[in-house]
Amino acid sequence: MTLTLAHLSDVHLGPLPQGSAWDNFALKRLVGALSWNLNRHKLHDPTISSALVEDIKRAAPEHVAFTGDIVNISAYAEFKRALRWLQFFGDPTWISFVPGNHDAYVPVPWENGLAHLGPYMTGDPAATTSMFPYVRLRRNLAMIGLNSAIPQPLTKAAGTLGPRQLEMLPRLLRDLKAKGYYRTVMIHHPPLPGLAPTRKALNDATLLRDVLAREGAELVLHGHNHRHMLNVLEGPDGKIPVVGVPSASMSGAGRYEPAAWNLYEINRHQGSWRTQVSIRGWDSESQRMVSRSQFMLPS
Repeated sequence: MTLTLAHLSDVHLGPLPQGSAWDNFALKRLVGALSWNLNRHKLHDPTISSALVEDIKRAAPEHVAFTGDIVNISAYAEFKRALRWLQFFGDPTWISFVPGNHDAYVPVPWENGLAHLGPYMTGDPAATTSMFPYVRLRRNLAMIGLNSAIPQPLTKAAGTLGPRQLEMLPRLLRDLKAKGYYRTVMIHHPPLPGLAPTRKALNDATLLRDVLAREGAELVLHGHNHRHMLNVLEGPDGKIPVVGVPSASMSGAGRYEPAAWNLYEINRHQGSWRTQVSIRGWDSESQRMVSRSQFMLPS
């Protein structure tokens, strides 16, 4: 029995809606809009993210993990467009989303912002007791969604889970392990210390690392750094792969890695979980997604 899971991140939908820098004015939003218009719009191509989505649809995985940054400056109009984009991508029961720092770029009332994406980050009623962490169960696959996105000062893009999520996560990991689930933790920021500069890092990464090392997980997925990343944490029953992916809309210009997504094929082998990863990446010459590599995750 094979479980299949797709992972994408950091779509950064463009272009910015007209007037978004000035509507519901905030200084950081204005600075972000200037950055987009001067530079970032050259890096994030909506035609590439559309091609990546179509590639995932053709692969038809059982579930999709989307680890944040669907918008850019948290303008109200961006969230409405993000919902339309997600609805075109697929049903909320098929896609699990967690917010990134750009989805909480500045303080936004819930009903004007992330509420639009609520159906994509709502846990199963029988498995979830709070907004975050949420849990979704798909056959033997358990998706655990964490929220590290909180508004930050002008020059920062850091994240924080906070004590409540960190207190709830151990029990969830224990219960899901006892029931035999393949536990996949989703978070936007890299979850281990030292994986991002201080101004962009997860502030409580040490605490999250300790929870994971103590309770275990089969897979941890993140985005944020816009590049392929594979780190390994020692857990109580073996190695925990921690995997990041590039931006799903990046052309690959300059020092940035081109857009990519990962397909995980998960099986039980002699009582243990085994996970094969297939990387699909954007090829600028053929203007399409192509196979890049395939390997087994450490376990």
